Amino acid sequence: MSWIEAILLGLVQGLTEFLPVSSSGHLTISKALFGIETSNLTFEVMVHAATVCSTIVAFRKEIWNLLCGFFSMKMNPQKEYIFKIAVSMIPIFVVGVFFKEQVEAIFGSGLLVVGCMLLLTAGLLTLSEYLSNKYKGEGRAVTYKDAIIIGLAQALAVLPGLSRSGTTISTGLMLGVKKSDVAQFSFLMVLVPILGEAFLELVGGEFSVAASGISTSSLLLGFVSAFLSGLFACTLMINIVKRAKLWIFAVYCLLAGVACILSTIL
Repeated sequence: MSWIEAILLGLVQGLTEFLPVSSSGHLTISKALFGIETSNLTFEVMVHAATVCSTIVAFRKEIWNLLCGFFSMKMNPQKEYIFKIAVSMIPIFVVGVFFKEQVEAIFGSGLLVVGCMLLLTAGLLTLSEYLSNKYKGEGRAVTYKDAIIIGLAQALAVLPGLSRSGTTISTGLMLGVKKSDVAQFSFLMVLVPILGEAFLELVGGEFSVAASGISTSSLLLGFVSAFLSGLFACTLMINIVKRAKLWIFAVYCLLAGVACILSTIL
């Protein structure tokens, strides 16, 4: 992998991790378009770590307040919020422990699955924007029931092409969660699963710079590229959700999904 390819894939990962268009799907598309191959998961771990860092920077004040509240002696809204995030992680934990091999097999199925899942993402975004209009921006805070349902949506979004942010945000909006809250919850709930996955790959030996065949400079450039583009996309997405303009991404996912499907049958 050249340094230009690393920057390109980093940009793709950073932008699509937060915009509701599927980062895993777009990494698959980008690799297919440019003929990029990686021998292990080292690069993917690096760019995912970069997007985690960009999330922490974007929500640094909120995360600090949550941590301060969590370590206080009394029950408070911050502790409840963290408990709701913990509840939301149960489904993805079950998938990661019991269905990892099946998920990995799906990732090797190519652009057809990606295309179909992009079409499903487009449908979810369209439906959520239509249904959320009845709340007129009011909505309510995330409940424990909302947390587990949004967590189930996140678990389904391990499928390549099914956007994690798009699926979780759409689910929250359809449940009636306040628009200003749903994006924050969606982005914060993924921090622990991504860090956990990176840790397991690290201790499992799948993270290896030497075995990856990618130079250290390319890995660092990919990291920086994913971090900067992720920070931009995270801030942009929060404003987009508040304005309920998800239909723009629904159209994009529709066109991208159709293109992927046609590329496999023509």
